[in-house]
Amino acid sequence: MEDALKALDQIEDPEARVKAKSAVMAAQVRRNKAWAEERRDLARKLQIEEELSYRQIADRLGVTLGIVQDIFREYSGTGSLRPKSDKPGRKSSAPKKQVPDERT
Repeated sequence: MEDALKALDQIEDPEARVKAKSAVMAAQVRRNKAWAEERRDLARKLQIEEELSYRQIADRLGVTLGIVQDIFREYSGTGSLRPKSDKPGRKSSAPKKQVPDERT
């Protein structure tokens, strides 16, 4: 696969090279959803059937721990589903309450 992608870089005509790369990029966009679903399904299966930890799942699938955490949080990359953190040292998702100044 890597050789095929490198071959695109070897196309001398800039217009033909960009056109070929654009076709590959468009095809990949169409595959991404199905591939992500397959990865999510396998990660869930590994957790349920083999009782693996997130870290063990990440090792088995060759992805980062953060990707596995996102899978189980149902984060899809759009930013719309990732929960905000309320952990110390991180910005809270809740708006800060205004405390009246009683000095006046």
